[in-house]
Amino acid sequence: MTAWHRWKHRRTQSNNIFVTSLSLCQAGGSSLCSSTVDRFIALAQGVEAMEAVAIYDFRATESDELSFQNGDILKITNMEDDPNWYTAELMGRKGFVPKNYINLRPHTWFAGRISRHVSEGRLRQRECGAFLVRESESAPGEFSMSVSYGEHVQHFKVLKDREGQYFIWDEVFSSLNQLVDFYKSNSIAKERTVFLQEADRSQRRPHHAHALVDFIPKHNSQLQFLRGDVIDLLDCSDPQCWKGRCNGRVGIFPKDYVKLIYH
Repeated sequence: MTAWHRWKHRRTQSNNIFVTSLSLCQAGGSSLCSSTVDRFIALAQGVEAMEAVAIYDFRATESDELSFQNGDILKITNMEDDPNWYTAELMGRKGFVPKNYINLRPHTWFAGRISRHVSEGRLRQRECGAFLVRESESAPGEFSMSVSYGEHVQHFKVLKDREGQYFIWDEVFSSLNQLVDFYKSNSIAKERTVFLQEADRSQRRPHHAHALVDFIPKHNSQLQFLRGDVIDLLDCSDPQCWKGRCNGRVGIFPKDYVKLIYH
């Protein structure tokens, strides 16, 4: 089935669903808005087998399409060949699926278009091996990996050869998924042993910290606390100063004055 026929078929079969999805997007509903879709398309250039949840039943009418039911979990294997249809896999079967019938679910380790500075703020004081993959600042369409070494954050350029294979060292991979999986059981560092560790969603960012010393503010924007106080963390994106709440007050403080509490 050609892209034109798939597009024509979708327009006649699912026009009402397209309008419903567009309305949900404009209302802030569950459908993906354009900026989010752009992010997924950029991600799909290197990340295969992204998951998606079916939000409607779909019955294939052509041999190259894939039937599924509401609630099914699909693996999206290609998002680039057709703007309205993705290639997906379900229970060993593969075929085209209309994008308006599904909601994409991102990998927890993909951070999108964030800076090196912000990635360091997210990973600083995280356990050794905590990591994220981000879009390259210097080379659009390419990727970088930031990894916590415990005491500091190390950045790796994800390179790409002429065949489109991804690599950091000698081993090459057809997708970022495979690269990430490999370094979960093989050290990504050469001078020490560091295995990538994918955190649970609930553990991606600590919510509290213990004050190690007293902190007396010099400016109104700073947060006063005493040694032993528990601080609610509100923003840890800056590598030097964090924002928190303590004893009903909100302000910024030096991150070296506290110790993170992991629940």
